[in-house]
This record gives sequence, C-alpha cells and structure tokens, in this order.
Amino acid sequence: MKIDWAALGSVFGVSLVTTVALVGLFTLGVVGLSKQERAAAQGGSATLARTGAYACFALCLAAVAYGIYLIVA
Repeated sequence: MKIDWAALGSVFGVSLVTTVALVGLFTLGVVGLSKQERAAAQGGSATLARTGAYACFALCLAAVAYGIYLIVA
C-alpha cells in the first residue's frame, strides 16, 4: 500500500481553509445579528447589519449545500 502524501496534504490544506472560512462567515453572521439587536434596543435601525448577517448565513448554507452535492454526485 502506497500513500500519496502530496494528495493527502492537499486535501488537508483545502479542508482546513474551508473550515476556517465557514466558521468565520458564521461568526460574522452572529456578530451582525447581535449588532442589530443592540441597535434595536437603543432605538435605532441596523438593517445593514441584519442584511449582512443574512448574507453570511446564506453563504454558509450555499457552501454546505455544495459540499453535500459533491458527496452525493
């Protein structure tokens, strides 16, 4: 049995970058929603924060759906 270390390293690197990117996007979404709640509590409107948060969540959902598509196809 021979292990292709270059391919294994490539898969590890892509998986690491993708995981960090998805966690970062989700974190930005949560921060956007918390800023929206804070602005609403102070009587202001933070539609940009809410829109950005929803965009981050939509990108996370799209990335997960694409990953499931790659696994199934």
